[in-house]
Amino acid sequence: MQHPIVKGAVVLGGGTVACAGGVVAAPVVGAIASAAGLGVAGGSLAGAAASSAGLAALGGGSLAAGGLGMAGGTAVVAAAAGAAGAGATTILSKKVDSEGERTKQDFKRASSERVQEGDIRFEDEV
Repeated sequence: MQHPIVKGAVVLGGGTVACAGGVVAAPVVGAIASAAGLGVAGGSLAGAAASSAGLAALGGGSLAAGGLGMAGGTAVVAAAAGAAGAGATTILSKKVDSEGERTKQDFKRASSERVQEGDIRFEDEV
């Protein structure tokens, strides 16, 4: 079984790594959002302009329009990636914990069984 502090550290680490990945992937997500029709130009932009428009749309609009702009869009993408990473790490941590518990029960059961003389036969003895 994993110690609760270790579980928490693993989940926090998974979320942090995924959040960092979200920050790196934010420009691509912004371009995809722009191509999907979000933002002012709605799919007519390309490259950095599409990325900027998509991130601004995800951030609630441009700074001039009262939104959080590209920084807000990047934060939204990073937060979503971090939440997904933490969720996935939580599921994996629970799976590892349950497998560990099953192994522990198998070991206890095997340790409690006694082997009598004659219980073990080798292939060449059959």
